[in-house]
Order: sequence, then C-alpha cells, then structure tokens
Amino acid sequence: MFVAIVGAGNMGAAMASRLLAAGHRLRAWNRSQEKLKPLVDKGAEAADSLLALAEAEVIISMLADDDAVRGVLIRDGLLTAMRPGTIHVIMATVSVALVREIAPLHTARGVLYVSAPVLGRPDAAAAGKLNILAAGAPDAIDRLQPLFDVLGQKTWRFGEQPEKANIVKLAANMMLACAIEAIGETAQLVRSHGVAPKDFVEMLTNTLFAAPAYKTYGTLIAEERFSPAGFKLPLGLKDVRLTLAAGDAAHVPLPFASILRDNFLDAIANGDADLDWSALANVAKRRAGAK
Repeated sequence: MFVAIVGAGNMGAAMASRLLAAGHRLRAWNRSQEKLKPLVDKGAEAADSLLALAEAEVIISMLADDDAVRGVLIRDGLLTAMRPGTIHVIMATVSVALVREIAPLHTARGVLYVSAPVLGRPDAAAAGKLNILAAGAPDAIDRLQPLFDVLGQKTWRFGEQPEKANIVKLAANMMLACAIEAIGETAQLVRSHGVAPKDFVEMLTNTLFAAPAYKTYGTLIAEERFSPAGFKLPLGLKDVRLTLAAGDAAHVPLPFASILRDNFLDAIANGDADLDWSALANVAKRRAGAK
C-alpha cells in the first residue's frame, strides 16, 4: 500500500519504520527535514513538499497538537490537495472539538476520515505493540486494518463518529496521569518514612496494581529515570487541558483533571519541561521538601 506519514517525531518515525519493514511504500514529511534521514536510509521517500503526500492512498497524521493539524490540513492546503477516496487517519491525540470541525471538511471533499489515536509509548510503537482506538466509517477502517495490524497488537473500534475514539483516548490518558500522580505521591510518602520507593513499587506492581501502566511508570518514578522522555511533560499538560475542554463541553466535572493541570504547570514552571511526564512525581517530592 502507498502510505504517506505527516510528522516524523518519536512516534511517527517508529510507526513509519514498522510500515517500511512490512513492505509498504512510504512517503514522509516533517517540518524539520533532518528527521527524515533515518527513514530515507530505510527506504522511505522524503516528500519534496507537503502537498506531495496527497498522492498516497492513505495519509497518516502524527502531529503534536490541534494547531499543527489545523495548520497542515487547512492553512498549508493538504486537505484541499487530497483526492476523493483517499483515507486520512489522525493517530495523534487531538481534541474532540477539532475532530468535529475537520470531519465534515473531509466528507465535503470525498475524503474518508478516521480517528485512530493510540495507546503506547515510542518503544511500543517500534515493537508493533500499540493499542489502536479507531472510529469512523467501517469500510475505511477495514481498508486500514492491514496497516493497523503492522502497527498494533489490537484495534479497538468505537463506532462511526470519529470523535468517539478521541474522547476514549483522552479519558485513558487522564487515567494514566492520575496513576502517575498517585505513584508519585505515595512513593514520596514511603520515602519520607525510610522505605525505598523501588521496594514499594515492586510490591505494588506484583500485587494490587499488577498492570502495565503501573509497572512502566512506577519503575520510572522509583528510579527517577525521567530522561530521555518518551512523552514530555508539556504533552501531558496538553492532554489534560483537552480532557477538561471535553468535560466543559458536556458539562462533566473533572476535579482530578483540574488538580493534574495545576501540577503539570508546577512541574513545567520548575524546569522539568524536557522531562518525561512521569516527572510529575517531582512535584510531590519538592512539596515535601525532599532533595
């Protein structure tokens, strides 16, 4: 299949590498062109312009936020260049409001739009172990499934309205942020009483919370291994803000999300912006006066 990918950051590059290894033709574009070289070395085509991506059968967007997506699609003209029958799938975490805005624009041009945000960090993307949350026209998802099978271990379908996949992704990320906050606070609690966080996390993740999220983030927090970042703190803040906006739109109070937003702001204000979002644990440590 002829696939184009917009955005070759940590996630986008890992996904592109998987598709190349599976034998798909891949054309890639990124604002920082130097990031394309490793993909070109693996056989990808570097798009000489953004609009050159419109020749592909499937266009995958893996961009950082709503502004980047809107800029590429609308301001820079990629959507206008897409041909009828093309499938555009956004696999990044974007807002429900954005999806409701752009889905009708795709329909008006005869372009099939699918939301398919993913659960998993770059290492999971590189291993093809993502969980893919998909919503859109069933026939479009069926056409994408061979690609999803390369990128992920399971595709979870949430109906025909694309924004349903996005709200599920935001809800999942809020739960991850809550888990990080809980581990960070309790790790500092036991540390202040002379118990090594590593011992606490080992017990916790083999008994009450024997789950991948607790194992991954518990280990990072216990070892204070926040760099290199798999998912930076500002991206966590972005997702919490998107969750709060979705709650506002549906009149759903999300008090934990409000606390998380403030703690992310605290972490970033104290110089942790380049660290992994598990460094949210530093807020509890700093407030306890620990060094």
